[in-house]
Parts: sequence; C-alpha cells; structure tokens
Amino acid sequence: MYGLSTLFTRSAFKSILCPGLLGGLISMCDGVKAAEDVQFNTDILDLNDRSNFDLSQFSRSGFILPGAYPMAIQVNTETFSEQMVAFYPPEDDPKGSQACLSPQLVEQLGLKKEFVNQLVWWKEGECLATGSLPGMEVTGDLSSAALRISLPQAYLEYSAPNWDPPSRWDEGVSGLLLDYNLTGQSIHQRHDSTRNTLTGNGTVGANAGAWRFRADWQGRIENDDTSSAQKLEWSRFYAYRAVPSLQARLMVGENYLYSDLFDSFRYTGVSLNSDDNQLPPNLRGYAPEVVGVANTNAKVIISQQGRVIYETLVAAGPFRIQDLNDAVSGTLDVRVEEQDGSVSTFKVESASIPFLTRPGTVRYKIASGRPSDMHDGGHGSTFATGEFSWGISNGWSLYGGAITDNNYKALTLGAGRDLLGFGAVSLDVTRARAVLDHDTLSGASYRLSYSKRFEEYDSQVTFAGYRFSEKNYMSMSEYLDANQYGDPVGGSKALYTATFNKQFRDAGVTAYLNYTNQSWWDRPDNERWSFSLARYFNLGSVKNMSLSLNLFRNQQRDLRSGQESSTGMYLSVSFPLGKSGTLSSSVNRALDKYSYSTRFSDRINERNSYQLSASDNSVSGYLNHTGDLADVDWSASAQEKGHTSLSVSARGGGTVTAQGGALHRSSSTGGTRLMVDTTGVPDVPVRGYGNPTRSNTFGKAVIADVNSFNRTAASVDLENLPANVEATQSVTQLTLTEGAIGYRTLEVISGEKAMIELRLPDGSAPPFGATVKNEKQQNTGIVNDGGSVYLSGIRRGETMTVSWGGRERCTLVMPETLPEDGLVTTLSQTCHLPASEKSLSAPTPLTDKRIDTEKKTS
Repeated sequence: MYGLSTLFTRSAFKSILCPGLLGGLISMCDGVKAAEDVQFNTDILDLNDRSNFDLSQFSRSGFILPGAYPMAIQVNTETFSEQMVAFYPPEDDPKGSQACLSPQLVEQLGLKKEFVNQLVWWKEGECLATGSLPGMEVTGDLSSAALRISLPQAYLEYSAPNWDPPSRWDEGVSGLLLDYNLTGQSIHQRHDSTRNTLTGNGTVGANAGAWRFRADWQGRIENDDTSSAQKLEWSRFYAYRAVPSLQARLMVGENYLYSDLFDSFRYTGVSLNSDDNQLPPNLRGYAPEVVGVANTNAKVIISQQGRVIYETLVAAGPFRIQDLNDAVSGTLDVRVEEQDGSVSTFKVESASIPFLTRPGTVRYKIASGRPSDMHDGGHGSTFATGEFSWGISNGWSLYGGAITDNNYKALTLGAGRDLLGFGAVSLDVTRARAVLDHDTLSGASYRLSYSKRFEEYDSQVTFAGYRFSEKNYMSMSEYLDANQYGDPVGGSKALYTATFNKQFRDAGVTAYLNYTNQSWWDRPDNERWSFSLARYFNLGSVKNMSLSLNLFRNQQRDLRSGQESSTGMYLSVSFPLGKSGTLSSSVNRALDKYSYSTRFSDRINERNSYQLSASDNSVSGYLNHTGDLADVDWSASAQEKGHTSLSVSARGGGTVTAQGGALHRSSSTGGTRLMVDTTGVPDVPVRGYGNPTRSNTFGKAVIADVNSFNRTAASVDLENLPANVEATQSVTQLTLTEGAIGYRTLEVISGEKAMIELRLPDGSAPPFGATVKNEKQQNTGIVNDGGSVYLSGIRRGETMTVSWGGRERCTLVMPETLPEDGLVTTLSQTCHLPASEKSLSAPTPLTDKRIDTEKKTS
C-alpha cells in the first residue's frame, strides 16, 4: 500500500510512504515533454486493486489543474508575498495549464521602467505573456506551494538582502492601535511618607490605506501621605504616509523640525522629507545613542522639548540605549531616576555624520507651518524651510538650505568630500538675521564634521564635530525663545562632539569614548564625557571573564536650577557561573561617595531573566519577563535606614483590524506591526523577531516592532506546536511601509488524527490518489490503496469532501466520537454521494496496465 500525501501535497500527513514512487513512475515515461500527457507504468504499483486508482492530477509533468492556488512568489533567489495565483489553459493548448501573472503581481516583480512598456498580455490583458521578456521562466509547484519566476537581473530594479524595491512594499490593512509604556513606583522611607507614582506614555492611532493617523500621550500620577497630583496630556496629533515615488515621507499636524542644518523646534504644519528608511540599509543614516551609569535599579527617561520619546527601567550598572529612532535630531534631555529617590540629568547632542550623497542623487527636506508649544499652543509667525543634499560626483556633495519667517532668515551652504582612505569631511556656513522688538542681530555659524573607519587599526571615529557661532548669531529656536520670554536667550558659542571606539583584538580589549562640550558667550561651559574600557580574558579553568571600567563626568548649568556637576567611576569584574549565569563585583564612585556591590544575573528560560545584587548599604532584585501580551520588568530594593522601593513597568499594545484583533508586547509606540492569522486556531506559536508569541483565542497574533521597508518574515514555531495542530504553510514574508499593520495568513490545521477506511455506498473504495479536504478547503489526506487514508485536522461532526477526476465526488461526515488512540485504530466511514453522483460507484476497471490518466479523467 502506497501513500502520496507527502509526495504531491504540501501537508505533512502521516501516510504510509513509498520512497521513490514518483521517480519510479516518471522513469517509465519515455521522452515525454512537459506539455504532453504522461503515461504511467502501473506494473510498479503494488496495489490490491489495480483497476481502482486515479492519478489524473499527476498525468503531466508539472501539470497544475486550472484554478486558483495560494502560492509563495519566488523571484530568482528571493521569496515574498504569498497570494492567489490563477492557472488557465493557454490559447494554443486547451488541455494545458499556465500560470497567470496578473498586472498586480507583475508590479511586484520590480521591473525597470524601460521594460514595463515592452510587456505583452493575453487573456484580454489579465495575464502576462512571459515570452515578452526573453529569458523569463515561470514554474508552478504545488508540492511546495510556490510559483518560481526566473528573470535576468538586467530587468530588475536595485535590491539588497532583506530589502525590496518599492514595487513590493505593502501598505497593510486598515485598523486601530493603542500602544503604551507604563511604569509604577512606590518609594517608602521609615518615619516618613510613602510616595507612589505612575508614569506612562504611548500612542493611539488609526490606519486607512497609506495614511497613518497618530496621537501621542503622556501622563503622570503622583501622591504621598499629604498630597496628590495627576497630569495627562496629548503631546501631539499628526498624520503621515510614505511617498515611494519620491522616496519621501509626508507629514501633517504637530511635529518637530527634523533638520540636518537647523536646530529642532516644535511646530504645526506640513513637511515632506526624503526618508532614508526607504533606502537600502547600507545607505541609511545615523541614530544617536545614550550611555550612562545607574547607581541603583533606575528609570531612564529620554525627552526632547518636553515630549517623552523613550522610557525604560534599567538594572544597576552601566546602560547603553541604542534603539532610538534615527529620525531624532537635536539635543536630547536624559533623566535618570534612582530607586533611592535621587535624580540625575544630562543632555546628549545627536550630531550628524558628514554630508555625503550618492552621485546623481538629491535628498531634500521641506516644511512649513507655525511654531507651537506643547502647553501654550501656537506662537510666532508662519515659517518655511527647505534643505537639500546633492551628490555631484563620487567624491563631492553639495548641500544647503534656508529657513525664514517675517522677522527671521537663515541661509546655509556647505560641501562634503569623500577623502577615501582618510575618511569623510564636510564644512558648512550658516548666516542668520533676527529682528527682535528692540534690536536686530546678525551673525554666522561655522560647522565642521569628520568621520572615519580605520580598518587597519580596528577603530572608528563615528563622528567628530565642531561648531562655532558668532556672538550675534541666533538660531531659529533661540529666536523663538527670545520672542516668547522677552529677553535674548541662548548665546551659543562653540560645540564640540566626538565619539570614538577601538578594539584591541589580540589583547581582548574594547575602548569607547564619547565627548561633548558646549560653550556660551554669557555663561559657563557645559561638558560631558564618558569613557569605557572592557577586557575579556580567561583565568585558568574559568573562561570568558571580563573586566570593565567606566569613567564619566557631567557638568552643566540650567538657567533655573544653577550649576550641576558630577564625576564618577564604575569598575566591575565578572565571570560566568553555571550554564548562563554571570557573577560580578563592582566599585562605584558617584556624588563623591564610594559604594560596593555584587550582582548575579541569569536567564531562567528564553522569556525570563533576573538579577540579584547586594551592596554595602542595600539589596535589590530585577526581573524581566517577555510575555505574549506585554514585556514586564519588576525591580525591588531595600536600603539602610528603612528605605524601600518597588517598581514595575509594562510595555505593550493592542491592534484591531476588520480581520480581528489581539493584545501584544511592544517596545516602541505607534510603529509597524504584522498581524498573523492562524486560520482561527488558538495557541499556535508564531515567531518573528526575538521570542515567539502565541495566537489568541481567535487565532490572531501580532508581531510588533517590525522594521519598516525591510523584508519581514514570520513563521510557525514547528518545534512547539500543540500535538493536535499541523501547519501546512509555516512561513510568510512581506515588506511593510512605516506604521503599517500587515496581515498574513498561515495555514494551520487543528484537530484529531486517525486512520480512516473510506467506502462508497456500494461498498467499493474511492480510487488510489483521491484527495480529501476539510470545510476550509485545506488538504487533509490522500487516499491510499483500498480506500485507507490518514487524516489530520479531524473535528467531530465536520464534513469533508473527497475528490478525484478533477472534481468533488462525495462528502464524508466525521464521527461525533473518536477513539483515544487515533494513530492505531482504523475507522470505517461511508462517503455519501450527491444527487448528481447517485449512479457512481468505483471507477470503471481498466484493462491496460499502461494507462493514459489524462484521457481517463476526460
């Protein structure tokens, strides 16, 4: 008895297999072309009933019956977007079958414009004539549910690994979303009050076509034994969409000026910016990072002009935040709230790398609107700004821009040069003129930027920048503040920024240095630098030990709070303990005090990790849990003199579409996500980035934090599937635009498994090779010799259909009760015939051992 289930379908049915059966059958075919009928030698079939079988679906090499099939599209070596593909008989071969490449599918191929005009169509313009592109080959394969398209590379637009051209981008489906980031803290001091706080920020949004509508919120609730306060505010309302034809992003509403030439400020209006995210990854820009040291388990809040853009809990010790959006520019305010109640603040200048633009390419940013304040609304006159960067040649780039309103004008012009082995450098000059109530200020600002990767020394200057401004130079944001507060503010003189890292591989040492110095014409300098040095080594039988040193200094002056300065040091040594644990001991100097601590960190499993620490005056614990519904962090500490604290944070969201909804974890708010439909089957593990999630009661799972404009893959985690679930399609891929809600279905069959012995009403068996489908039209089995079939996805009382000869022949009703051991027991079930098939029994006996199954079907 032979089974064809794993040979001719994509379902992993547990049939009794005949290895090499297909090869044995085809090897008996003498010189048959793909478009011709295939004749099978039935002598090799060890069947009890040689007159009762149906191989019509295999009668032609590669033949696919006319119809529509879900298939993954493979273009050369790349796979993307599973979709329905129709197969029709060609006009010159009524018995044949050919894949129909619809205009919508052809658009996704990424053909260059000059070749699109050469295309020829058939079936009244519904299908592409593949002969119109010499060298193009199209092959359908039902066994892997794939349509393979081979195209000469000369026809295709530029592409890169994990990146697709705009013709393949997916705008997603319409839907609603609510993302949140909440942190609750309770700090208690013996013989004093208990202070409880709840802070949070997030995004409410809606998607409609290519448009993304968003509203950002932030809030704080605080109370102690004597007072309470609460505050909830909407930080901005805005809408945006990608404009692929311009490689740009269009935004309307409340926004911040993201400029490479001018400082940032808040406004209400419209902007159209070249979007580096729409470029291949190797052509994209720079995102700032925040480095610091937490004395205890702490909350880090990063904001810009009052708007919180990032908030997280960090464990005691050095922290490095590198996942900020690369659209962030200008000065970032960093606030570190320790669990002992102390607070430290510093600023990070997100300087940019030198201007270099690909030859022949122009990048631009334009915006217009009215400056606004998050709390007081609009102020100032309507402004307009524009900037550009033009790649003149392989070595030179020219850039510049202007910004103006009724009383302020600034013009910038600069050039960037690729110095090849010496790195890259750019220099620009900005001239500004501001008219205030009682004065007119005019001055210039000069900026020099440099970047170099020293391959031979295994080191890199990420960016080094210097900016000098004349005393009467006023930036746009300084001009706005002067108008609002009455007196000139600002007076920036010089800004130095540098980031350097170096690896000494032979010694196992890595060094990192960051330095910022801001000087003013009318106040003391602000300076911040941090230096880290780490060495990895082995000591006897102890492997992978590390020694790290962090030095930092922060000195800044705020107009309201006065001078603040701090210098610190953090020295730590660690070594592995157990399978995944790490034990470390450290000494920390901050605020002119020394503290000592020992920490142990480990992973419980792929979803849970923890850290325990003890110091000379406290003990604390930190636990991180990656859940299906949210990422959750807990931290607790107890210090001398009865000071205790408890903190918990949660990051997650909810997404709702017409197809369904789900709660999910999320690190960023309002971002791109993918909803996976497991065809209504719950508790299916789905893997995207990082740890897998599981489909909810309605068979929906959401993968958040998807990289926009990058190819994204989602798959069923086959190793952790429930025993009664099978995945007939386990992988899907797509490329989503920014903020999109992607939607894909992964075919999953849920139900019991059992060996069924099928019988027609007259007692005969359906033919060998007949197929069985459930009510969702999913293949659940192929009939073997004697009518036996191993079925998966059996649901009590469900009706399945049995097909052979190219059409449905009878229906099969599953029993209400199934034996406990479905793998062993064989059930005898009758296949009921429809009225049109009442005279049908087993197929007419065949007398010739060499049969033409195509003629038999017809």
